[in-house]
Amino acid sequence: MTHAAFPELRLRRTRRTAWSRAMVRENHLTPANLIWPLFVCAGEGADEPIASLPGVSRWSVDLIVERAKEAIDAGIPCLALFPYTQADRRSDDGAEALNPDNLMCRAVRAIKAAHGDAIGVLTDVALDPYTSHGQDGLIDASGHVLNDETVDVLVGQALNQARAGADIIAPSDMMDGRIGAIRAALEGDGFGHVQIMSYAAKYASAFYGPFRDAVGSRGLLKGDKKSYQMDPANAEEALREVAQDLAEGADSVMVKPGLPYLDVVARVKAAFEVPVFAYQVSGEYAMIEAAAAAGAGDRDALVLETLLAFRRAGASGILTYHALHAARLLNG
Repeated sequence: MTHAAFPELRLRRTRRTAWSRAMVRENHLTPANLIWPLFVCAGEGADEPIASLPGVSRWSVDLIVERAKEAIDAGIPCLALFPYTQADRRSDDGAEALNPDNLMCRAVRAIKAAHGDAIGVLTDVALDPYTSHGQDGLIDASGHVLNDETVDVLVGQALNQARAGADIIAPSDMMDGRIGAIRAALEGDGFGHVQIMSYAAKYASAFYGPFRDAVGSRGLLKGDKKSYQMDPANAEEALREVAQDLAEGADSVMVKPGLPYLDVVARVKAAFEVPVFAYQVSGEYAMIEAAAAAGAGDRDALVLETLLAFRRAGASGILTYHALHAARLLNG
């Protein structure tokens, strides 16, 4: 049937063929938009599968270097490292974070020694992989996480990682004022070139469970993190967090988790027009894998569609455990 009154309104014309769809496509996803999170463990030749993250392992430093080569070959520009700290190296004060020979620093040095600037290395700044109580900061006798005292330790942790060769320092702790303190310390110690990607809007989410398994903190966590991570009900507060971190010297900002907070990604991008990253967190990854395993959807299609959603919302890049798989799909 012809709609004579509106003959020009045929939006399907540009959808008819693959070449036409490609020509008018508004958003694009490439391997350059991906950051691959990797978990580092002790030993040599160690590949420790994580049960709650099917397809993801902890790798020893030598195998992390091999993963870096895979990322380079796939066109992934950056790795994000997280350590699985041995139980005997955890303490109430998270002192292992300041050890220049800890797993994080050894992995950074090894990647840089093998690959130089062929790939970027982003390092997590927070104390939860190092504390015996699983909190991101120091605690008092009541279990309350102390802000300023924690910031002092985070500054030392950031400098430790910068000295090892980290390209991007990524504070995920959500302490007030830590971006300004870390920026000042980096400048003062000769690391003015090192970027800061702030976890500016990190929510107290139910989607982090498999990650806590991966770094060994789930069974240790005493209490919750609601006194410093954001309330999932709030979006305006995210804009205030981002504004503060940018004013203190962040080069880019992150929203975490990802898919449940695409509205926040879009609002942050629109308000600040800075590089905004999103973290497709462990629970999101596990849900996609579970759906695919149950036959509820095609894994490859689910992966690419969800990653494209981040780009459509305004994300410059996405941290995702699917990074290598997605990059290989995109490369054909």
